[in-house]
Amino acid sequence: MSTPDTGRYSHAAMSPPLPQNPSTPRLAVIGAGPAGLALALHAARALPAAQISLFDARPLERDVSADPRTLALSLGSVQLLKRLGAWNAAAAQAILQVHVSQAPPTLSHPLFGDSGEPEVTISALEQGVPQLGAVLSYGQLVAPLQAAWIEATRREPARLMTRFGTPVSSIKPIADGVEIDAGIAESFDLAVVAEGGVFADQARKSVTHDYRQNAWVGTVTLAADSPAGIAYERFTRNGPLALLPLLPREGEKRAALVWCVPQDEDEIATLSDAQRLAVIQTLLPAQAGRLRGIGPLKCFPLGLNAERTLVDGRTVRIGNAAQTLHPVAGQGLNLGLRDGFSLVEALRRHPVETALRKVEWQRAPDRWTMIAATDFLARSFAWRWPGLPAARGLGLAALQKLPIVKRALARQMMFGRR
Repeated sequence: MSTPDTGRYSHAAMSPPLPQNPSTPRLAVIGAGPAGLALALHAARALPAAQISLFDARPLERDVSADPRTLALSLGSVQLLKRLGAWNAAAAQAILQVHVSQAPPTLSHPLFGDSGEPEVTISALEQGVPQLGAVLSYGQLVAPLQAAWIEATRREPARLMTRFGTPVSSIKPIADGVEIDAGIAESFDLAVVAEGGVFADQARKSVTHDYRQNAWVGTVTLAADSPAGIAYERFTRNGPLALLPLLPREGEKRAALVWCVPQDEDEIATLSDAQRLAVIQTLLPAQAGRLRGIGPLKCFPLGLNAERTLVDGRTVRIGNAAQTLHPVAGQGLNLGLRDGFSLVEALRRHPVETALRKVEWQRAPDRWTMIAATDFLARSFAWRWPGLPAARGLGLAALQKLPIVKRALARQMMFGRR
């Protein structure tokens, strides 16, 4: 029996205490979404001398707990949230297996196994971990993080400050710091921007590409005999289709749907619910079982929008503020959480200037590996080259037959590139 991998964040939690950086930086965190809140909480605990202000345009009174947007977290992200005391396991559906396959038409090949289709399956059992990740709503993720932050500010009001309902209008570089204008101008040693938004609403960054694809997202209900805890990703001719397992509701099995299609061929808005269900069913593998119903769908244009570097002077961008990715790998938030974790750990060890150089160098391999991989996959669905589906299918089948390579890929998806 393999020993469960407790992961990068748990290992860090069990490490001997590090010598504390003697400086007392004033840190501004702009954006109280998951990445910003997680970074602020981690910094509050790991940097006991730092003064931290958390800014967000959203009023504190606005209830975020009911926000239904679906988020997929890797195991490393789950471990980090547990370490912060902000993980509600009862609100999350564990991912026990990931099934990636390619829809016909494709060539037949002996590598494809009993199903006759190219596929890769990664399970928590074979990886020696309790789960590969988890799926939950945005509200159920943010609400515990926000509650933990508010409690921390209650205990240390002179050091930790909440600035909800306070939009930041500008960030200006000054000598050895930044000046933040949020109604009045204030100076900080470091600003972390964690306000990202969606591709369609963002100003264009240094590296950008419009995939000319739409993502239709929503929820489907599944037959009672559908397998639980399995995430499906199906490579179709027009783009990836994913089902992410959700907790049952009122006795019904559910899954979050992410359905990507080219904008020039997008007719989903014109289809009835019954027609949408029928089309999705034809695209899914038989292992996914039968769909019973579908809820309202929302449409989001997809693109790549990334900064070349996380650090610009004394300003650091994390999460969607640093890189907005195609959802094909479901890694955008996980990447942002790792960005924030690495920044705080660097600040524990070094003065601000040194920490910023360290985090830029340390985060580059993980960031650019994920950016390049998702960008390649997203672009490949627009290519109509003869033999490309067959090549993609053979790649999936070969991966399934190479356990060492598959294990390395699973580790990267769970914990990032180390």
